[in-house]
Amino acid sequence: MTYASLIDLAAEEKSAEVTNWGGRIGWLVGLALFVALVYWLMRQGWQWRRRLQADLPELATAPEAPGEARLELSGRYHGSTTAGQWLDRIVAHGLGVRSKAELTLTDAGLDVVRPGANDFFVPADRLRGARLDKGIAGKVLTEGGLLVVTWSHGDRLIDSGFRSDRAEQHPAWVQAINSMTKTFEQPTTTTEGAAR
Repeated sequence: MTYASLIDLAAEEKSAEVTNWGGRIGWLVGLALFVALVYWLMRQGWQWRRRLQADLPELATAPEAPGEARLELSGRYHGSTTAGQWLDRIVAHGLGVRSKAELTLTDAGLDVVRPGANDFFVPADRLRGARLDKGIAGKVLTEGGLLVVTWSHGDRLIDSGFRSDRAEQHPAWVQAINSMTKTFEQPTTTTEGAAR
């Protein structure tokens, strides 16, 4: 090949013009409709779950004077499930919304402040214990990367999952919460489907 033929080859257009605009637009509209359908189905599933959990009482709010803080933690709230059922997400009263969280443990109980989501308070007599785990409500972390607090609300036992910005704080929280609970029974953890 000569230098002139290489220049001519480089100057040629690389692809043909799009002539089937209708087909391409049809594919894009179809894809948009498919995404909208999936979103709608997910929303319907969330609403269905909320209706099933309508019997869950309103969440408690922190008392005016909760007392001196025993421990404080900044991190993330990853969700709540039925105790021992790491995939049975609870969505009623905003418990299904992941968010940032500020936790404060006092003698009165556990105060969970969530910017942009519903805050809640777990009175000390409702705390049932804490443990380190690796998964809750579809969120899976490294072994021991999640602080799971078990508490009773109404007639249900609930597991709530938190991850501190500094994971080395988790063992102190487990010890403090378990020392506050006089009768703690570890719920049976079931693995649905795959090993956790």
